[in-house]
Amino acid sequence: MKKILCSSGAVLGRYNNNNYRLLKEFAENLSCDGFEFMIDRNMVSEIEEIAETVKSYGLYIPVIHANKNLGEYLCGMTASFDDGAYKEYIMTPSEEQELFEKGTELFKLNLKAASILGARKIVLHMWNGIASDKRLENNIMRFGIWKDLAAKEGMDLLVENVICNQNDPLTNMNSVADAYSDVGFVYDTKMAEFHAQTLKLFDEPYVKLVKEGRIRHLHINDYGGGFKDWSNMKILPMGAGHVDFDTFFRKIFEFGYDGDFTVETNVIAEDGTVNFDTLNGCFDKIKEYMKKYGK
Repeated sequence: MKKILCSSGAVLGRYNNNNYRLLKEFAENLSCDGFEFMIDRNMVSEIEEIAETVKSYGLYIPVIHANKNLGEYLCGMTASFDDGAYKEYIMTPSEEQELFEKGTELFKLNLKAASILGARKIVLHMWNGIASDKRLENNIMRFGIWKDLAAKEGMDLLVENVICNQNDPLTNMNSVADAYSDVGFVYDTKMAEFHAQTLKLFDEPYVKLVKEGRIRHLHINDYGGGFKDWSNMKILPMGAGHVDFDTFFRKIFEFGYDGDFTVETNVIAEDGTVNFDTLNGCFDKIKEYMKKYGK
């Protein structure tokens, strides 16, 4: 355990057309142990072919990040801003079920990709989009079906502390943990800092998530904005924002954390070039904290 991974989303994006074939070349320039492969929505139609191609590169990929919009298939509602006005629609039971079935088929494609790549952890945004966590009870209820599907394939479906617009991530995580005694989580330091919660993980009533070993993966990213600053969402490399990484790593290791780390900072310039030095610098900082505080 304690592997340092690079998100494929850090080096693949719109400025290089999400060209997954570049991953083989890029891997040679990165000092990480492996990758967390992010499944972009544009990959879905050919996801098995993509997964087989990436598998042929011989990269270590223990984690995939599922489609970020999957949570929208769980909530049973739609929400949007039309001409500046907020609008929402609560679906009928039959509409909810139809949407959930579509989402389940999409989730199964993510499972297939994970299986091909040899991943055993799947990162899920349980709540997402404008609807976010407004009907969290629906998301929690339906999540169990996907969790069981993943478990049958020998995979751990992990809920990430993504930003939300109703409650806060830690409160939502506690609700999920109360509903499922065996569920695990991904803790993202940038997402947490957005809600001023990075170190609150170690306070009551949330610290049980750490004590019980529920935090099974970490996304290590920095944040430079203010509290719930929706206009400042950029993922920053370690040291470029105000996350207190020293205290965070000290505390997470004090509780015996032995999972992996993923760096997600996007380092692609508009001309498509990739700043490998920035990513390698993040990997080195994590290694330093592992040496300083890890057991």
